[in-house]
Amino acid sequence: MSLRMTMLLPQLPELAAPLHDGLLGLGTLGALLWIVLKILAIAVPVILAVAFYVVWERKLIGWMHVRHGPMYVGFGVFQAFADVFKLLFKEVLQPQAAHPVLYRLAPLLVLVPAFAAWAVVPFDARLVLADVNAGLLYLLAMTSLGVYGIILAGWASNSKYAFLGAMRAAAQVVSYEIAMGFALVGVLIAAGSLNLSQIVLAQAGDHGFLDWFWLPLLPLFLVYFISGVAETNRAPFDVVEGESEIVAGHMVEYSGSQFALFFLAEYANMILVSFLTSLFFLGGWLSPFHGWGIPLLSADGWWWLLAKVFFFASAFIWFRASFPRYRYDQIMRLGWKVFIPITIAWICVTALLVYFGVIGGNAMGAAA
Repeated sequence: MSLRMTMLLPQLPELAAPLHDGLLGLGTLGALLWIVLKILAIAVPVILAVAFYVVWERKLIGWMHVRHGPMYVGFGVFQAFADVFKLLFKEVLQPQAAHPVLYRLAPLLVLVPAFAAWAVVPFDARLVLADVNAGLLYLLAMTSLGVYGIILAGWASNSKYAFLGAMRAAAQVVSYEIAMGFALVGVLIAAGSLNLSQIVLAQAGDHGFLDWFWLPLLPLFLVYFISGVAETNRAPFDVVEGESEIVAGHMVEYSGSQFALFFLAEYANMILVSFLTSLFFLGGWLSPFHGWGIPLLSADGWWWLLAKVFFFASAFIWFRASFPRYRYDQIMRLGWKVFIPITIAWICVTALLVYFGVIGGNAMGAAA
């Protein structure tokens, strides 16, 4: 398969086309500026989304606990920004026995894949940074790289707590990465394409939300999202940084801006998993009433994608407030003995559904 990478111009709104042409007219410097602008166009909204997501998490958990949550800094809205500024101005302490290079490198190795994965995520039918045919493979590669930073952080800190957390993270991510990969194989079979935009278009039909992949791929949908919660080390799978057991896991020796990078990467990954679940199983930017002819409601657009993402992002918080932490052996058993067999079995079912034409008709047309 050829790796076709379309550099934004056909996908961008018309407003960006004059800017693109003007910068490219400057030669090499203009091309570099255009690349930097594209990176900022993804990075800045993600950072802002993380900030407000943290505020929403604290408010929602507060309401679930029958309390107020943040309410002083800008009525609570800007509490996350106050926390970030506090972390950025704190002294960065390094343990005397820590590895000087790897200790500093680990937060970057966690953060960079978390942001790089956004390059192939489509926000609308015409708004995507890189329209890559092998986007699904790229996502799997990027989301798998983050664990190396966690392992390095645990080892380079020269702390037993940090190393124990890193070992747990390695085993947990490897276990659930397999289940997530198999779930995406089912999506690939149903859509007939590795391109994320084509996967969304494959779910378009005259029956609205009944044409989305959540219905024929329901077990894969549930496995993917729950595995995404485990991948991001969130409750109830947060044994990596279980506060009551091993303090803060791999981050226990980090402070200041380095800790902020770990924090940013974790929440960016949570938002990414929410986006991917919406794109793969809930039709992305497609309206739930697509093809029904209802004025306004039947119109597709990025607002539908954001609404779906908001639901899944809030589900992360709901899980944290509602469920107790799994034991480590229970997490391993769920991943290896429950999720992987379910996904393998449903891949076979999906292949049969496509073969007999139950699903996949829209996909073949979209992929063509």
